Amino acid sequence: MVVGAGDSRNFYLFVMSGSVANSLITISPEELRFQFELEKQTFCDLKVLNNTEFYVAFKVKTTSPKKYFVRPNTGVVHPYDSCIIRVTLQAQQEYPPDMQCKDKFLLQSAVVSPNTDVDDLPPDTFNKDSGRSIEELKLRVVYISPNSPEGSAEDSAKVDTNSSQIIQNLKEERDAAVRQTRQLQQELEMLKRRKTRKGDPGFSFTFSIFVGLIGLLFGLLLKLSLSSPPPPTE
Repeated sequence: MVVGAGDSRNFYLFVMSGSVANSLITISPEELRFQFELEKQTFCDLKVLNNTEFYVAFKVKTTSPKKYFVRPNTGVVHPYDSCIIRVTLQAQQEYPPDMQCKDKFLLQSAVVSPNTDVDDLPPDTFNKDSGRSIEELKLRVVYISPNSPEGSAEDSAKVDTNSSQIIQNLKEERDAAVRQTRQLQQELEMLKRRKTRKGDPGFSFTFSIFVGLIGLLFGLLLKLSLSSPPPPTE
């Protein structure tokens, strides 16, 4: 359905009267949860899902705009599509009393004309006096202490993820080292065969001296490490 500028008001009335009976959007999670640490930024992602066959615009407001960085704070979600809003809590210098937060967020949404871009939104899109139907969803803010069970569980999950990644990287490095060692061994064997075919008896002798020097150096380093005095104790 194509909507012109003159009949946009009828379009909104049509949406309210029949086609859209439920909420325009769904927000997940239902509250903003931040793992609070002093002098450290933290963020929470909100997923906004358009439940309708229409283009829906949204706008995010907060009672403490200086504490939070919201991107995007305004947008348009296509029919049955979704987007992610990242809310960043700026680094704080002190803990709130009892780790309780009174900040609130408000997400307004309204149906707009098809193919509307965020830069094309009218200034009165979220103005209730414009005659549009504006839907509002309120979100509270929860601070999680790093020492709380929930915070510890999140940290453990991050540590497990990092450990798995480190182990995977080590395995890949080990496999690469094994492949490189095999390649060097193959090249050395090929070089030995070439020298043997050329009848150069000095190659084996030179190679033996080279291996012996490496062994002697390794033994010397091992002896020095074993004979080094233990660190002083108090």
